[in-house]
Amino acid sequence: MTPQLNITGEPAADDLLSTDPLALLVGMLLDQQVPMETAFAGPAKIRDRLGAFDARTIAGQDPEAFVEVCRTPPAVHRYPGSMAARIQTLCRSLVDDWDGDASALWTTGDPDGREVYRRLLALPGFGEQKARIFVALLGKQYGFTGAGWREAAGSYGDEGSYRSVADIVDADSLTRVRETKRAAKAAAKKAT
Repeated sequence: MTPQLNITGEPAADDLLSTDPLALLVGMLLDQQVPMETAFAGPAKIRDRLGAFDARTIAGQDPEAFVEVCRTPPAVHRYPGSMAARIQTLCRSLVDDWDGDASALWTTGDPDGREVYRRLLALPGFGEQKARIFVALLGKQYGFTGAGWREAAGSYGDEGSYRSVADIVDADSLTRVRETKRAAKAAAKKAT
């Protein structure tokens, strides 16, 4: 099953996310301290600037040159230097551990949701929350059907939750996710 994701509002960036598992993984890595659309549009910017988008090519880039790829306006991320290093570290890990194939994380050995979550946690730059959101994204939109994926995703796997990028399918769902995040921040602020 080939998904058609609608996360960025940019058809070319969404097409890359829909067809390239590495792009989806890098977008998730970038999803911090910038709007979701900016984070997930980052892989298309990298591809357009490098002329390729694969783990070996990215891992093999000169680190300073790759920072410039990420820094060139419009920048890939608000913090292009540190995120360039994180992207390269992630890609090196994929080359070393998964033969450069991001989809192997959820396809090799027919893993269940808990195993995919464990594999994601082992990646540089992926903590518990990011790994859970990514499992939810795989299950809700990317065709992953491994047993127990909703449990591995935690509350991000809940149907109709509108808690994360895993729930964005159009402009309306993006608005609903933003509202849920705003309400959660307000509740957290009120509790302190």
